[in-house]
Amino acid sequence: MNKNKNKKNYRTLERLVRGFSNHRRIQIMEILKKTPEMSVDEIAKLLDINYKTAADHLRRLAIAGLVLKKSDSVSIRHKLTDRAEYVLKFLRTLE
Repeated sequence: MNKNKNKKNYRTLERLVRGFSNHRRIQIMEILKKTPEMSVDEIAKLLDINYKTAADHLRRLAIAGLVLKKSDSVSIRHKLTDRAEYVLKFLRTLE
């Protein structure tokens, strides 16, 4: 039983690490730290990347539990989770 629990924990960690294992996703997290509640379109324009690319990065961040999505009447807004804040602090220690 304990062996399966450890396996699950490793998979959870893997999903988390994969969520931020891209320079664009790290940039997006930094942007959302400074300016929460941004739409995909706003992020795509700020980074000068394709809308679909930005949406995919945000989807991956959400799957990893690093970004929350909230719908307003016009668009989906994104903000960092507490976990993402910890990840950014951790990444800064590696610089």
